[in-house]
Amino acid sequence: MAESMTILIAEDSSVILNLTKKILELQNYKILTAKNGGEVIKQVESNKIDAILMDLNIPVKNGMDCTKEIRAHEKPEISQIPIIAVTGNANNYSMEDFKAAGINDYLPKPLDFDLLVQTVKKHTINK
Repeated sequence: MAESMTILIAEDSSVILNLTKKILELQNYKILTAKNGGEVIKQVESNKIDAILMDLNIPVKNGMDCTKEIRAHEKPEISQIPIIAVTGNANNYSMEDFKAAGINDYLPKPLDFDLLVQTVKKHTINK
């Protein structure tokens, strides 16, 4: 069996984080977590991450700023990590905003867990 993929979940809500983690662990993903933008940057610099679920409203550094920082990273294995935005405030952003920041995909809250799994697989299947 192939080495399991590592997903970083950037989410400040423990309930959403734990539910998302359980769902993805059932799909054999290895899960890392970050409760704020500072932790996101530390995690991507110290671990091999295959995709990021990025809540846009996390403290310290929001998801859009984290995404821009990751995209500007000098190491391609970091700057090219697929990033999936997760937000309950999608009305504040357009797909153009997401694309400009470097976000690969988007999931609305409340999360549809089937769509979550499908979206994560879409961005990790050929890695």
